[in-house]
Amino acid sequence: MTSMALAPRTALFLPASNARAIAKARTLDCDMVILDLEDAVKPEDKDAARQAAVAAMAEGFGERIAAIRINGVDTPEHEADLAAAARSAADLIVVPKVEDAACAVRVAEAVGKPILAMIETPAGVLAAVAIAAQPGVTGLIAGTNDLKSSLGIPSAAGRGGLSLALQTVVLAARAGNAWALDGVFNALADAEGLAAECREGRALGFDGKTLIHPGQIAIAAKAFGATADEIADARALLAAAQGGAERFRDRMIEAMHVAQARVLLQRAGDAE
Repeated sequence: MTSMALAPRTALFLPASNARAIAKARTLDCDMVILDLEDAVKPEDKDAARQAAVAAMAEGFGERIAAIRINGVDTPEHEADLAAAARSAADLIVVPKVEDAACAVRVAEAVGKPILAMIETPAGVLAAVAIAAQPGVTGLIAGTNDLKSSLGIPSAAGRGGLSLALQTVVLAARAGNAWALDGVFNALADAEGLAAECREGRALGFDGKTLIHPGQIAIAAKAFGATADEIADARALLAAAQGGAERFRDRMIEAMHVAQARVLLQRAGDAE
């Protein structure tokens, strides 16, 4: 894993071909912006989107992490995307359908930047541990739509069939000291469904959620952020901890819990 800032709670995909969306993204309260050159861009718009992405990265996105998602290694657009990504000021490059560690290494070396590898196929899931361990990989993204398709799970079905794949992505990321970002939620009008899926993702161990609409940002940020009670508990735990195993608020704590409390406060912007 390549060390970077704290993992984003909210990572918003938007088409690199949409100038208006790019401008609006600079006003949104998301942690990361991902300019998409892949699925969100029509074939005839790919070249213009590449140029727009490079220009947008030069202008920057303030304190937000800025990334470009390129087209996959098996597409005719891949080489041109690599060249554009390499000359851009993007912080990260998102690579779709990564299925082996060698692919991750090749892309990271070609662009000269850390990458986020999307795990979207059975082969990618089975290789996730090796992928996350590569020095050029900052994190993994669970590509849940493509995973459903490649596993033969009906698109209208819930995420039960993805349980093993999702947990494998998290396990691989943690083994490689990398980020783990959950997949997108497609039902734009279903705020309750999004909130439930975000809570599930956090319970599985994901750091944050990839998003496809600005209206999803606040819901995901709340679900993946610490509550006031969690922050208060973490601060009290740090104040009380003396080292070794000890009793705190009717539960046993040790060094592991102290470390977790520090991370929680750091992610909440409440660290001392």
